[in-house]
Amino acid sequence: MILKKPEKQSLQPTTKQLELWGGIECTVVRIQDSYRNQIAETGHADRIDDLDAIAALGIRTLRYPVLWETVAPDHPDTSDWHWHDARLGRLRELGVVPIAGLVHHGSGPRYTSLLDPAFPDLLARYAGRVAQRYPWIKRFTPVNEPLTTARFSGLYGHWYPHGRDTHTMLRALYTECRAVALSMCAIRRSIPDAQLVQTEDMGKVFSLPDLKFQTDYENERRWLCFDLLCGRIDASHSWYRAFIDAGIDARQMDFFVEQPCVPDIIGINHYVTSERFLDHRKRDYPAAFHCEGVPYVDIHATRVHYADGLTGPAQRLREVWERYRLPIAVTETHLGGARDDQLRWLHDMWQAAHTLRGEGADIRAVTAWSIFGCIDWNSLLTQNKGFYESGLFDVRGGSVRPTALAGAAASLAKTGSFDHPVLDAPGWWHRPDRFFAHSPQRIVAPEIIKSARKLAITGARGTLGRALSRICTQRALAHELLTRDDMDIADEASVEAALKLHRPWAVINAAGYVRVPDAARESERCFRENAAGAEVLARACARLGIPYVTFSSDLVFDGSLGRAYVESDLVSPLCVYGSSKAEAERRVLQAFPDALVVRTSAFFGPWDRYNFVHGVLRDLSAGRRVAASDDSQVSPTYVPDLAHATMDLLIDRVNGIWHLANQGAMSWFELAERAARQAGLDASMLSKTHGGGRGMTALSSERGLILPSFASALERYVRENLVAWNDKPEREAA
Repeated sequence: MILKKPEKQSLQPTTKQLELWGGIECTVVRIQDSYRNQIAETGHADRIDDLDAIAALGIRTLRYPVLWETVAPDHPDTSDWHWHDARLGRLRELGVVPIAGLVHHGSGPRYTSLLDPAFPDLLARYAGRVAQRYPWIKRFTPVNEPLTTARFSGLYGHWYPHGRDTHTMLRALYTECRAVALSMCAIRRSIPDAQLVQTEDMGKVFSLPDLKFQTDYENERRWLCFDLLCGRIDASHSWYRAFIDAGIDARQMDFFVEQPCVPDIIGINHYVTSERFLDHRKRDYPAAFHCEGVPYVDIHATRVHYADGLTGPAQRLREVWERYRLPIAVTETHLGGARDDQLRWLHDMWQAAHTLRGEGADIRAVTAWSIFGCIDWNSLLTQNKGFYESGLFDVRGGSVRPTALAGAAASLAKTGSFDHPVLDAPGWWHRPDRFFAHSPQRIVAPEIIKSARKLAITGARGTLGRALSRICTQRALAHELLTRDDMDIADEASVEAALKLHRPWAVINAAGYVRVPDAARESERCFRENAAGAEVLARACARLGIPYVTFSSDLVFDGSLGRAYVESDLVSPLCVYGSSKAEAERRVLQAFPDALVVRTSAFFGPWDRYNFVHGVLRDLSAGRRVAASDDSQVSPTYVPDLAHATMDLLIDRVNGIWHLANQGAMSWFELAERAARQAGLDASMLSKTHGGGRGMTALSSERGLILPSFASALERYVRENLVAWNDKPEREAA
């Protein structure tokens, strides 16, 4: 078979503006005899309107799946194109150019595998059919990340065929790269000017001198995919002998040397976990990072001060450019976690691309990856726990909701820049509090520039206000935590003066009257602080165009519905406190429809001693009996989870009412019982009480269940707060 030789690549950087591309996490991976399909798991498989949402952002190039496993899963000559016909046709109508991916971390349909000598020819046959059916597509990625897939499938045993040795990895890599070359040949028969966009993760490995032999080995290995395709692995290459020893003969190796399949664009997929650090001092790291049978730990290089200054996307892009001098695109950039850090990561990648362009490198684009998020990638898809990381959109709900990343992407696509107050501080991967291992450097608080734009948080003396402040500090979000002396939220003059003084970019109202049993006796004060104050602050924020969040309660409901309440259910409070919160909701949304009202329930958390769970565990650990009601059903809410989710929704500029509670409904007795068992305490010391319950005021959500399960929250609470249940001050301080 004669492969089309690529034309000589220009070494001059493009003069076009840096582009923003998009990408959808589309892995179809086989684990043992089961397949996982991320397109199905994130729901994109059933939402063709997603494509309109992408186009509306201004994205005009999209990495999109035309995956072999989904078109011809049962037989190489039996294909079902209807799903792809509809979606690729819609992309064409929208003016969005696809980069067609044919295998994405997969091993092919069941009738082949990465170790099958027929895999390259079978994929090439499929690629040829794709080109014949969609001759207007000009860019292709026949196999995504061949080396990464070969490592995960042939060396680490995560994915099919679950190999665990270097020979299996190299045979899988050769098979994939040969499949790329043959596929491009087949494609170019129908589309002579088709381009190969070849993706790979080019993360580097670092270590102390003791492990230099291992880092040298892995850092040479990371080039194998592109070196193979570019025809560089001849008898003089340091890895040539390893391929021969793996059973790939000299004639097969000559295949690429004689007729290289040079990428038209090298695609670099870069993650915060791409760069690694190896350290033989295992005792300095958490046990979770100790691998059985390996005499060192392998962790994110960003977590170790010895690699400080050596990591980052600009460094890796520079290495790729200097080695190959081929056009480059960042083809995946994604970060899970807090929304502010997601924005900072995208910003860092964009700036790194501009830095390299300024040095003369031909960097074409940065890709906003995982547009609709991804599921269970924290375990490399090996655990089916539904762990979701959102992207430009969040799919946990009845609709696809744009996040702040969507706004950033739209701005980058249309203007080449974006700004947000959270960018005034660095991401966690730059901050001095990120390090895992013992460091001779002094660990200091996260750095925030002096001119950083600030949040204002009311309720400085309350549980929620203090928790929000703590979370903001952890996330390097500049803020002012205000007492009533700083701003009386029910006094218009006080509010006006405080907002003028602090000039916040957003306001979170965590102040209010919280003593539910006393509210009937102090109803005037309760309504002033909860309803009037929330309204006054909402009116001021509306007038100034400042995003605003305030909090409400499950007690706006009477508990008679017989199921967990969602946002659209009618309020029906039974007590004065609940009435004050229902009135606050009405007034706030009337005064400022763009405000966010968070309903929540039954706080427990690590930073105060005045919550139900803490009291139960304290008393049981001291040998005291505990009585708890079995009449009311609530949704316990872990305060750190609540604070994090509130901050994300605020940054996303979400409005209206949203229910935030950990997933799960139970009585106060059940809550006490589960907490006791999780903590290993004697649950027989618990007793049930009856009468006076409020029924089921548990909260669910039709907008999206974005807090983790109650089981997850309770496990974290107990693990992190074992010393907090005793009354002794020294134990509290510990």
